[in-house]
Amino acid sequence: MLRKWRHAATLVRIRALYRRRPAQASRHQRSRVAFVTEGQCRQAGCPAAKSCPLFRMHCTTMARYPVTGLHKRHTMRRHVTRPSRRRFLRETGGFAALAATIGAPRHLFAAQTPALRIRAVDAYPIYINQRSDGLLDAPTFSGDDDPRRWRFGGPFEQLPSAIIAIIKTDQGLTGFGMGAGGSVAVEIIDGHLKHLLMGANPLNVEQLWDQMYTSGVLYGRRGVFAMALSAVDNALWDIAGKHAGQPVYELLGGATRDRISIYQTGGDVAEGKARGVRHFKRSLPIGPHTSAAEMDRRVESVFAARDAMGPDGNLMTDCVSRNGTVEWAVPLAERLRPANLYFMEELLSPDNVFGYAELVQRIGSRGPGWTKVACGEHEYTEHGFDVLIRLNSAEILQPDITWCGGTTAGRRIARLVDAAGLEIIPHRGGSSWGFPIALTSPSCTMAESFPAGSTILDAMSCTVENGEVMAPTGPGFGTTLTEDLVLEHRLTAA
Repeated sequence: MLRKWRHAATLVRIRALYRRRPAQASRHQRSRVAFVTEGQCRQAGCPAAKSCPLFRMHCTTMARYPVTGLHKRHTMRRHVTRPSRRRFLRETGGFAALAATIGAPRHLFAAQTPALRIRAVDAYPIYINQRSDGLLDAPTFSGDDDPRRWRFGGPFEQLPSAIIAIIKTDQGLTGFGMGAGGSVAVEIIDGHLKHLLMGANPLNVEQLWDQMYTSGVLYGRRGVFAMALSAVDNALWDIAGKHAGQPVYELLGGATRDRISIYQTGGDVAEGKARGVRHFKRSLPIGPHTSAAEMDRRVESVFAARDAMGPDGNLMTDCVSRNGTVEWAVPLAERLRPANLYFMEELLSPDNVFGYAELVQRIGSRGPGWTKVACGEHEYTEHGFDVLIRLNSAEILQPDITWCGGTTAGRRIARLVDAAGLEIIPHRGGSSWGFPIALTSPSCTMAESFPAGSTILDAMSCTVENGEVMAPTGPGFGTTLTEDLVLEHRLTAA
């Protein structure tokens, strides 16, 4: 940059004032004499003379190192010191001062608009598909072996217990971010994270993420803490996008394409095909504790979906982490081989990372290649995904951006997956929260979508056209959320 400035006409005139020091000057004078006088600044065309950094340095250095005797006149008017570049930049305030001296446009170095500051942080538990205040009431189990015991998630189960964080700035920007964890996550935000955020610059998103994560490391890192962190982080990215007037995916480096094919989870295959959907996933919530009759019924539903789809398109299954074992999962995968599954998701507990590594060897591409092994929906932050990648525990990674730590964590996870040459298919990747990561990662092949839901779910979903999710154009996450809509869907105890 300095090389370009040296060619400026005004700088040439100022440099013409410089002369080498006389050989007879003392070492003190050679190293400590000043720059130029006020008159010389004016003579060289400086528009600001007394405010000129060169003249200011003259005043400063003359006060500290006065030049006396016979050399004073020569020093001041003929033999001015030529300082080192480093000293010049330090004394004059850096590149901005130099540019102002040579007549650079003043608007380039004008005072910046005061930084944004966070003035309010709120969070609310919400219901997505239907009002679920009754979730707080425990079901009546038929006995210790009631299979519903393996599936009961209580009021803090991830899907029914979504939360929305709302962050407001002193300049009128409002960011919305989705997380999970119900009232527990809301308490973490209100009682902990909120105090770190108040008065901070919301545009320092990654710095704030690191501070929040570190501040909760002794009691958090995963689970509900990560879900609370996700809501806050997503709200901060929403503010950053709105402040820049750009979609979040542009802030993440830009889209790798303008649309992504979706796969539909649940719903009717025929209805999905009518919307242009070609890929489908069927829920398979079974495990070692499932009865043989229920197992047969669920398996048949997978083959029925393949028949309805035809031979084309990808078909997937999701076992929803029902505490399966490797010895249970391998026969199931072999039984489903005729359905030509693209991947099988969450066959084991999320913590069974070594079991997943064995599955990759026994049913995945590192073995017979019956299907691909997918997991990660219930994993958290880049640290958890780094373990999965290092152990070769998955071929498809599925972070949920509203659970894993937010967009900041999702961005870091995507980088790890891209570098490892694996696939990333974010859980709920067709939502407003997951799509920026899907859109910016070259390793993403599909985005998960659901049939039409409630008003608030639709407000957080991207546009789907002919089986493809379209890149949003609105700033931030492009949602149509409002504070009134959030409060309308607020979940309260019955």
